[in-house]
Order: sequence, then structure tokens, then C-alpha cells
Amino acid sequence: QVQLVESGGGLVHTGDSLRLSCAASGLPFSRYAMGWFRQAQGKEREFVAGISRNGEATYYADSVKGRFTISRENTKNTVYLQLTSLKPEDTALYYCAADGTVPTLVRLPHDAEYWGEGTLVTVSS
Repeated sequence: QVQLVESGGGLVHTGDSLRLSCAASGLPFSRYAMGWFRQAQGKEREFVAGISRNGEATYYADSVKGRFTISRENTKNTVYLQLTSLKPEDTALYYCAADGTVPTLVRLPHDAEYWGEGTLVTVSS
């Protein structure tokens, strides 16, 4: 059974930083592109960042480029999202996703294969 478990969310202030983690189990982690999505209240889920199987390629939404960094440790079956210079508009439920359908995948689709339950990030002004 595949499980993606996010952690690291919380309540922070504008300008603060957070590191989200996503621990994967039940799948050959190094054969899956990984990504982060977010969904703010009343809005659709949006892509945030993606990383290739070997970690050499990354892709970011324009709204987070330069502020967020995605990384992975295949030996630990974990993907991270470092959030810096946080803004109130970054407030959302952040989801981890995995997709192994395309070897060169970096930007995960909205119908990615596996999803976590999410971790909440709240940024107060």
C-alpha cells in the first residue's frame, strides 16, 4: 500500500520560513517524480513544485519561484519543500504527490498517481 505522509506545516508570520517533508512508503521511490501542490480555501488545487526521479531537474510555479525549493533524498524515501519569505497568500493545505508514469517527468499533472493527506500552512500578516 502506497503512503505519502506530509509533515512540517504550521502557523507562521509573513517573511518566515518552513520546511515541509513528505515520507513515502510502499513504492520504489527513486522511480517516481515527486511534487507539491497546494489548495487554499475556496480555490482549486494548484501545482507548486516538482522534482525528477534523480533530483537533477526541478520545476516551480511562477508564484513561488525564488522563494521555495524542492529537494529529495532517495535513500530516505523523502521529498522536501523549503518555504521562505512566506506571504499570507501562501496559506493553503500543501499536498505531496508521486507519479511514476513518465521517466522524465518533472511537472506532475493534477491527476498524479498518488497523493498524501496534506499539511496545513498558515501565514499571518
